Amino acid sequence: MSQLPRVVVGLSGGVDSAVSAYLLKQQGYDVVGIFMKNWEDDDDSEYCSSNIDFVDAAAVADVLGIEIEHVNFAADYKDRVFSEFLREYQAGRTPNPDILCNAEIKFKSFLDHAMRLGAEKIATGHYCRVRLNEQTGRHELLKGLDPSKDQSYFLHRLNQAQLSKTLFPVGELHKTEVRRIAQEIGLPNAKKKDSTGICFIGERPFREFLNRYISKEPGPIKDPSGRTIGQHVGLSFYTLGQRQGLGIGGIKAKGAQRGGGEHTPWFVARKDIEKNTLWVVQGHDHPWLLSESLQANDASWCADQPPAPGLYAAKTRYRQADAPCDLRPGANGLSAPEFEMHFAQAQWAVTPGQSAVLYDGDVCLGGGVIHAASALP
Repeated sequence: MSQLPRVVVGLSGGVDSAVSAYLLKQQGYDVVGIFMKNWEDDDDSEYCSSNIDFVDAAAVADVLGIEIEHVNFAADYKDRVFSEFLREYQAGRTPNPDILCNAEIKFKSFLDHAMRLGAEKIATGHYCRVRLNEQTGRHELLKGLDPSKDQSYFLHRLNQAQLSKTLFPVGELHKTEVRRIAQEIGLPNAKKKDSTGICFIGERPFREFLNRYISKEPGPIKDPSGRTIGQHVGLSFYTLGQRQGLGIGGIKAKGAQRGGGEHTPWFVARKDIEKNTLWVVQGHDHPWLLSESLQANDASWCADQPPAPGLYAAKTRYRQADAPCDLRPGANGLSAPEFEMHFAQAQWAVTPGQSAVLYDGDVCLGGGVIHAASALP
């Protein structure tokens, strides 16, 4: 039996986790693979590919010569991720279930299971890095070296206990290099397409999925002048900044000149839950879509304590460039699970329910859930 430390790798069936397992084995670790099944409803549908993914993960394990175990976390997922997802949507917010899944399932349920298997650490195929800061004695979460694939935004809720037991082998690589390694060693999923979308929804139309769980309450769509220009199918089905699927593409101001600015696209700008009204504006840079500050709660800090108030950078959505911001305490101080961010440049479509994530250079400090944002006057 190997005397080297055991690492349990979450094998998803994708190329990133497969190459992660390979790299760890090359480094001499005792590697075991686990396939996590997090969703059981309609698992045989065309959109839910977990059966195919498990076959791919098992084929990878076979090529690498490692054991793989199929573990079902669906009950945990439904209880701790999906129920919260529905609650947020019903309240008119737009949650990010992948962030919750990482904090509650991949780095909690999965981590606990791996420790029971005698693992010293776990590993996943996320594009980010962990390092121990010798001066502070704390583990830091860093952006992945491939800026186009960095996933630290999705992992900002990880704490010291989780970071100290986690490895991200592909965080030091670019995606092109990961694909090259996979092909070189003959992995069967070397050319497999990256998965997109929320894990339990897959590629299916989002509104079709939500329809099963959230009741529709149609109401008016209004423009800034208060004119009713259409009807929405239920506020839960829209998100701030949304442009597609509004059903009002042909509407323009009365007496508008052809070819004028009135033909610019409509965007969702506000949701009035009390009056069940969806407010839309024309033009990407309408003041209602821009915010100079936000309030966030349910804060989670990687260092297990809040950073000092001051100047940092932040993302209010994934794939957004870092925006300079001033971190300030919320009404009850930074030690409470709330904070404010004030931006040098107004941010577009800051959305309640999404996460505001704080950075100091390459170091991800943590963040919180956006509660409210102030639109430009």
